[in-house]
Amino acid sequence: MSSAKDFSKTNAFLIDMTRCTGCRGCQVACKQWNELEAEKTEFFTGEGYQNPPAMSEYTFTRIKFRDYEKNGQNEFAFYKEMCMHCNDPACASVCPVGAFEKTTEGPVIYKADRCIGCRFCMIACPFGVPKYEWSKALPLVKKCTGCYSRIKEGFQPACATTCATAITYGPRNKMITEAERRIAARPDRYLSKIYGKDEAGGTGVLYLTALPFNELGFKPVTMRALPSFTWQALRLVPGIFLTVGGGLSAISWINHRKDRLRAEKAQQAEATEPGKEEQQ
Repeated sequence: MSSAKDFSKTNAFLIDMTRCTGCRGCQVACKQWNELEAEKTEFFTGEGYQNPPAMSEYTFTRIKFRDYEKNGQNEFAFYKEMCMHCNDPACASVCPVGAFEKTTEGPVIYKADRCIGCRFCMIACPFGVPKYEWSKALPLVKKCTGCYSRIKEGFQPACATTCATAITYGPRNKMITEAERRIAARPDRYLSKIYGKDEAGGTGVLYLTALPFNELGFKPVTMRALPSFTWQALRLVPGIFLTVGGGLSAISWINHRKDRLRAEKAQQAEATEPGKEEQQ
């Protein structure tokens, strides 16, 4: 479990919500880098790209806001919603086919070629991050991967690169040190708590704010790494059920993969048909 591992040097996000201007540049950068479509709904056809209604298969991060009154003035507080990239991710602990992995660099990545669409990860995640591809006939799961392909090449995530004020990215121990420095320097500006430092056993996304986290919509979660609860629960399940469940998962994965490959071949055949007609 996470208590036996050192996550101090894995990369983490430090998101200072007191510095967020709500420009939503991070949302646009995320969609562009991941080649995500805008929400195709009658209500968001024009603004869905910059201002999506919710996290979905098309949206890996979004800016939420809350208006409040301070010293008789109306103020706004912004909150960047995204995958928390937990040190010991619950999604990975419940996935029967190993479609989720906590990398040594920090991001929790998702391997679509292994996914069987069981949605156990959606149930296990305390932050409600993984989303189902409801728009597809053969749906899988989608979520932020922390721009892992960029990290491997020595670049920062797209959202961190775009943000000029609120997002800092680097080794987790340095992000915690920086967060504590800001709190000590401006105790009038920040809460003393760093959200994500201990939640769910520690996460790869750390938040600073001036308002109570529960007022901003943050979900209260245990300080203990969630896979420890998972394994406690699995110990109570007879081995025969785990064996049968694993066998069914393997069969489901094989069938699901065959269906997906069949659909891809059909799409390729349709795409090449006009070319064949021209040659004839």
